Amino acid sequence: MSEELYDQVMDAIKTVYDPEIPVNIWELGLIYSVDIDEENKVHVKMTLTSPACPVAESLPMEVQEKIMQVEGISDVDLRVVFSPPWTKDKMSEEARFALDMF
Repeated sequence: MSEELYDQVMDAIKTVYDPEIPVNIWELGLIYSVDIDEENKVHVKMTLTSPACPVAESLPMEVQEKIMQVEGISDVDLRVVFSPPWTKDKMSEEARFALDMF
C-alpha cells in the first residue's frame, strides 16, 4: 500500500458528513479502521452514532462511493460495526470544538 493512496482515501472519507452534524465522519470518530491490501482493495470498519441512525443505509454507501472515486482503488469492503459502540469520546478535539462539546 502506498502512503499517497492511503492519504487520498482518507481525504475522500473526510468529505463525508453526517447530515445532522456539521463535522465530517472521520472527525466524529465513526471510522474505526482503514486498510488497503496489495490489490488496492480498501477495507473499512465504521460505525454510526446509533443503530437507529436515520442515515444508516445512505451514509455507508456514500463512504463507499467516495472511496471508489479515488484513482487506483479496485474495490471497497465496508463493514458497519457497533462494537465497540460509538461515544462522544471518539470525537476529535476539532469536532468537539466545532460542536461546542468541551
